[in-house]
Parts: sequence; structure tokens; C-alpha cells
Amino acid sequence: MKRRRARLELVEDRTSRLHRTRFDEERHLAPIQPLTDRQGQYLDALASSQQVIVLGPAGTGKTYIAGTRAADQLRQRRIAKVIITRPNVASGRSLGFFPGSLEEKIAPWVAPLTETMKERMGDAAFDIALKSGDIEIVPFEVMRGRTFKNCLVILDEAQNTTTAEIKMFLTRIGDDCQVIINGDISQTDLRETSGLRTVIHLVKSRMMNIPIVEFTLDDIVRSGACADWVRAFEEAKL
Repeated sequence: MKRRRARLELVEDRTSRLHRTRFDEERHLAPIQPLTDRQGQYLDALASSQQVIVLGPAGTGKTYIAGTRAADQLRQRRIAKVIITRPNVASGRSLGFFPGSLEEKIAPWVAPLTETMKERMGDAAFDIALKSGDIEIVPFEVMRGRTFKNCLVILDEAQNTTTAEIKMFLTRIGDDCQVIINGDISQTDLRETSGLRTVIHLVKSRMMNIPIVEFTLDDIVRSGACADWVRAFEEAKL
């Protein structure tokens, strides 16, 4: 009986050490390195500013860097929570048309961010954080009335917010909160003025201390094919 107990203790201790070592390695991932000068500006802005606005075409790393930043801040316990949101789908259909809970309805639309976080954290760590509420995917429909505290909030596809919506979002910001606003003005699906365009005008005209990082076609790093297509559509004004 004593031998069996000793054997169990040895197995449990070894399992604990393996578990601890694996997560220790995950917590010491190398910092993300910029591939372009503007990616460097983006990373510098994230390190020094509580609010950052990031603009530009697809494939420039806007979403990837935001997701990596969120994962690292959460893993290192620098924040209590990551909140991800985006305006409703561009077709104008309410999320109510899709099956599942509100979180399940919006999940496909924030997949670029969540997949980046999974890659950085590991699937198991991401799933645990999601189930425990350390990662929260919040539909824009239920944003009103909330206050963001001690968290990192990412607003993706911000060009599809109306002025009233982005005003509502920005007035949720509380203490110890960093906000990343991503968008591409050229891709707005709104018939009215984009809320993101309004915010950019306010920041620049009032000289607010909020960095705006503007990527160009020359900053596309996803692939040569991506760069060619973005440039082709841009030059054709489509």
C-alpha cells in the first residue's frame, strides 16, 4: 500500500512539473518584432498610449498585432480581461438572424482576432480564459451601459460604426483601460458618415493626445498576392 501511494505521488509530482514547465515556456515567448517601420510605430504607440487608432488596408498587421498584444498582456497578468467587439455585419442583418447566443453569433466575425490570440496563447489556455470570462466577446448590440476597467478593449472594423455608435463605445472607457480601434476607411459599408472618420477628425482638429497609425499599400505584409489585389482594387477605385 505504501509503495502504491509513493508511486501515485511521484506521478502527480511529475505531471505538475510538466504542466508548469509547458506554461512557463508559453509565458516567455519572444516579443513580436515589426516587419515595417509603421508596424514599429504601432507597437511603440501600444507601449505608451492608452488609446490607439490604427488605419489601413488589409494585410498590414493591424489585427494581428492587436491580437498578439492582447494575448501577451493577458498571459503576463498585466490586465484582468480582454474585450473584443465589432459593429454588426455589413449586410445590415441583425445578429438576431443567426443561431446561438449573442457571443456565438458574433464569434465568426471576430475570428481573425481570436485565432491570433489562440496561436499566441495556445488553444487550451485560450479556451480556459474564454470560459472564465478573462476573454470576452461582446456584441455591439449590448455595449451600452458598460464600463471598461482594468482591461484591453479591441474595436475591430471600426469604419462600420456610426457616429452615435462610436460615441457610445468611447464613453465606456474607465480606469486602467487600453483601447485599440482598428479600421479601414476605404472599406466602410455605411451609407452615412463613418463614426471612425468622425473620430479621426476630432482627434486631429482638437490635437488630442491619441496616436493615429496610418498604414499604406506599401505596408502590406500578408503576401504578394494580397498586396497585388489590394492595389488593383484601390487603383480601379472599387
